[in-house]
Amino acid sequence: MPYEFSRRKLLLTAGSTAALALAGSRAPRAQTRIDITRGTVQPLPIAITDFVSDGDAGRNITGVITNNLRRSGLFAPIEPGAFIERITNIDVSPRFQDWRVINAQTLVTGRVQRQGDGRFQVAFRLWDISAGQYLIGQQFLTQPENWRRIAHIISDLIYQRLTGEKGYFDTRIVYIDETGPKDKRVKRLAIMDQDGANVRYLTRGDELVLTPRFSPTNQDITYMSYGRGDTPPRVMLMNIETGQREVVGDFPNMAFSPRFSPNGQSVIMSLQQQSASNIWTMDLRSKRLVRLTTTPAIDTAPSYSPDGQQIVFESDRGGGQQLYVMNADGSNQRRISFGGDGRYSTPVWSPRGDVLAFTKQGGGSFSIGVMRPDGQGERILTEGFHNEGPTWSPNGRVLMFFRDPGGNAGPKLFTVDLTGYNELQVPTPAYASDPAWSPPLS
Repeated sequence: MPYEFSRRKLLLTAGSTAALALAGSRAPRAQTRIDITRGTVQPLPIAITDFVSDGDAGRNITGVITNNLRRSGLFAPIEPGAFIERITNIDVSPRFQDWRVINAQTLVTGRVQRQGDGRFQVAFRLWDISAGQYLIGQQFLTQPENWRRIAHIISDLIYQRLTGEKGYFDTRIVYIDETGPKDKRVKRLAIMDQDGANVRYLTRGDELVLTPRFSPTNQDITYMSYGRGDTPPRVMLMNIETGQREVVGDFPNMAFSPRFSPNGQSVIMSLQQQSASNIWTMDLRSKRLVRLTTTPAIDTAPSYSPDGQQIVFESDRGGGQQLYVMNADGSNQRRISFGGDGRYSTPVWSPRGDVLAFTKQGGGSFSIGVMRPDGQGERILTEGFHNEGPTWSPNGRVLMFFRDPGGNAGPKLFTVDLTGYNELQVPTPAYASDPAWSPPLS
């Protein structure tokens, strides 16, 4: 059964009037806010109470919200054992002093009620304890099986209210699931929530699949499919909601690294001709191919800027793997990476447009780093034996990548934020590589 992605399916309803009435007469004070423009951020102490409910749904929703906010590195959820007040009615102002005593700066309360038709009505409130003020609240009417999705949406609303930027919790990750011994790996396309929950498999493992990438405008993905025997490599499109697949093109030689343009109407990729690989675009409606680079080298891994005006790619035209930027029509190609003896690969433009992420190999290690589009300001965020394949969260604050420790073990997924201090493993049921982050689902 296809997953329902639209927030409209959740039947969002207005639900903050009671709390607004409670807060309306209070004199305004300076409100709690996280300044995420600094290099390092002190996590904000936040109390998240179990949502009031008759069953486990309230506790489950609270658990997902707590995990989301903690993993962001911007929030420090307070242990429930320290709570003094027990919340039983979210429409009544909390006892602010009880929460100040335990150093909570903000408070999240909520409620889950089963309606007569079996649906859940889920409501939440966010309170500024320091200022003694109500901040936001909403309620949702949804089917019980959507409880985890509701928790992600609430997490996004809290994140945005306290940071001023959109959250990234109501998103998905498509990746390569890997099982079996190292010399006989079965690789399947898989998709999951950004926190590792709700894993589903999109292919059966009877073909080699590589480099899945999301469309920035919908829930389509493009990826490489390598059939068995003499079957030529194919660039594929798949609709995540329906499972429908479409061949973008059969290519007599190898094709690499397909990725959507920002408007989702074309795919950019690398096509091999004899010993060289060059960058091409293909219009998805007309199937017309346009060549952007013409070199005897290997040009690959192209990625558009968010405005579609520029493209970053990797090339060994200068003797080693380096990063280059060109205009979208292929003009003004110039090298931007000059970081010593390192080799650069897998570049990807941030959704914010301000930096590029990349993999850098040198000195016996693989690093994930960022630099500005002109090549300045290079920073390494994490390094190890084999880190590769960065992908951006939709708000451009977090990178996901895979790490292979070598030996008989296999790759795992990790996230790291732009400070480089908040590195976390993402749970998957098996080995996992080559992640790609979806756009927001709502």
